[in-house]
Order: sequence, then C-alpha cells, then structure tokens
Amino acid sequence: LKPDAKGNWLTEGMQTDFESFLPLGTKEGKAEKIDANVIFSMYGNGLKTNRDDVVFDFNKTLLARRIQKFIESYDAEVDRYIRAGRPKDADAFVNYDHIKWSEGLKGHLRHGSVATFDETKMRQSLFRPFSTQYLYFDSILNERRYQQQHFFPNSNNSEDNIVVCVASPGADHQTFFASNHIVNLKCGISGNSGVQCFPFYVYDEDGTNRRENITDWALQQFQTAHGSDVTKRDIFHYVYALLHDPAYRTRYAENLKRELPRIPLVGDSGTFAALATAGHALIDLHIGYETAPEYPLTEVYEQTATLSDIFHVEKMRLIEDKTAMQINPYLTLRGIPPEAHTYKLGNRSALDWVIDQYRVRGDSDPNRADEPEYIVRLVKRVVTVSIETMRIVANLPTRD
Repeated sequence: LKPDAKGNWLTEGMQTDFESFLPLGTKEGKAEKIDANVIFSMYGNGLKTNRDDVVFDFNKTLLARRIQKFIESYDAEVDRYIRAGRPKDADAFVNYDHIKWSEGLKGHLRHGSVATFDETKMRQSLFRPFSTQYLYFDSILNERRYQQQHFFPNSNNSEDNIVVCVASPGADHQTFFASNHIVNLKCGISGNSGVQCFPFYVYDEDGTNRRENITDWALQQFQTAHGSDVTKRDIFHYVYALLHDPAYRTRYAENLKRELPRIPLVGDSGTFAALATAGHALIDLHIGYETAPEYPLTEVYEQTATLSDIFHVEKMRLIEDKTAMQINPYLTLRGIPPEAHTYKLGNRSALDWVIDQYRVRGDSDPNRADEPEYIVRLVKRVVTVSIETMRIVANLPTRD
C-alpha cells in the first residue's frame, strides 16, 4: 500500500483528478486569514441546538409559549446559581427536571447570562428537507449557531440569500440541497455527519454590510475559461448543477466521503451556460417547493368521513408498490409515478422525508388549522418537485 499526497492509505475508488478541481471551500479561506484559492470564502455547519424539541415547532404560538417557559426556568437557575456563590461543580448544582442542559448552556450559566424572550428571534428554518418549521434563533438557547447568523442575520434575508448545502466529509450518504432559511445541522442527514452551508451572500451579524461570498479568484478562473460575461451568480448556479450531476457523483463518490466537493471547469462555454441554467432551475424548484404545481394524484375518499377527518394527518405511509400514499384512514392518494421516488437526499427520497416529518409527535402537530389541506397539497407538490428534478438532471449536458 502506498498513501496518496494527503496520507490516505485506503485509496480504492478515489480519483486523482479530483485534486485538480476548484475547492468549494477551505478552513483557511473560511477563517479569512489568507486570500484562499477557493470558490466560497465563508461556509459553516447547519444550526446545532442540542434541544430541537424545545426550539423548533410547526406552530408559532405554541413555540413562543414553550420558549417563554424554558427561559423562565433557565433564568431562575441562573439566579439560584449566583445566589449560591457560583459553585464550581455546575453539573451537580443544576436542576435537570425542567431544562435540557448542554455544555454550552452550562457555560452561559457560569457567566451569569440571562435570556430574554424576543419575538424577532422567532424565525423560519429548514428543519429537514421539505419541512419548514419555526425556530427560536438565539445564542443562549441554541448550542452552536456556527455561521448561520452571518447567512441569515434577520428575517428579511430569507427573501434575499440562498445557501447550497452539502454533507460534511464522513457522511454515510451524499446530500445536496438549497435553502433560503436557516438550516438545521441534520437536515437531509439520516446517518453520520451534518450539513455544511455555502451562501451566496454573507452579512455582519446585525444584517448590514452584505457582500458576495464567491471569491474574485473563482470569478477569474471561470471568466478565463468561459468568457468575461460569467457572473458570480452563474458560478453559484453552475456549482448546484454539478452537485446533482450523476456522472460527477458516481465517479467521485469515494473522494466526496473524504473531503468537501471540488468543482471542475467544463470544456466549453456552451456547456457551462447550460449547466448554469439547469442549476438556476433546480434552485428555484427546491427553495420554492411550497408553491410548486400540485401533481394530479387521484384522491380516494372514505365516503363516511367528515371534512375535518379527510385532511387530518397523524402518520402517513406508502402502500402497495409505492404508487399510493395513505394520508389517513379516510384518504388515499393514488397514481404516484415511480420516478417520484428516485430523487433522494441522503438515503431517503423527498417523499420519504415528508412522511417522516409530517406526523404527530407528542405536542408537535404539523396540521394547520388555517390551512387543513396543506399537507395533502405538499405531498402533491413534492411529487412534482421530484419528477421535475429528475427531468432536469437527466438532461444535464455531457461534460468533457
């Protein structure tokens, strides 16, 4: 056995040309300590809360009540800790009955940091693929925000910024998706690892000083190869298309297990333009899934059901040969085409993620009182997104 240039001894399946491609990002570039030769200057992990069941919920009102109760309990512990003379052994001191403690939260306790409920911290987030939930985005209640506050510093940026997300090295399965909301660390991850987010824009934490995150070095590489008309937005779209290219994902599967993606330059400007156009279409499709056209599935009703019964979801399931989905005992959707199951994020199809997330778990209820048909309509829309994604991917141009 002979190790490669990076000291890897197990190199079976790894492609040596991968090293010649443009790095998506590096730790040096992210730290902004050097003028790194990378595509994205800054990137970061998805949000790690260590208490997802506290800070996420489909219902904004219920989330606000839960957060206020949590803050009351936490602040009472801070007060009790200070009055007790700040005992060194905080682990033994704290009360575990009403608070899910973590090292980060204990650190805030030791510093005497109190929390205050702030309505503006109630944010939209992508908890799992095709599952947008409300999040209480706070430096005390969230364990590690990483760089998310620089990607989405306030709610206004959700209409403005987009992040491309990839699985971190060591992931069990490849995951690539886009979001215009704060992203959870385990979004699209059904095994080891988490997601890394590469934004088009970055901001100061107060939402000011917006700047493009693709480096001038990367722009020069692409303009040299494909002409001066290439923009940073074109590069962003091109990267997203490449990450969905089956040929790229298959050939470099082993490399992608070891490190973040590297992006090759294509052979001609026409191919680059076609890939950028496809990437743009994929991003629009994936971040706009809630407004996608509804696929015409056949609705089969139980005749004795009431209107409130028909659309209420407890736990959905695929039946037969996955051509039908049982929404509940009173409604079944039939006519799901096979290709709807081929679009995968990690080892699950988009529909599998919807089934997994849109079910009642304790106090967490995805049903919407103001829009009872939302989940049924979402299923139809995700079918459309899946089919259209695979159509675009199948028509990606062949690269040199």
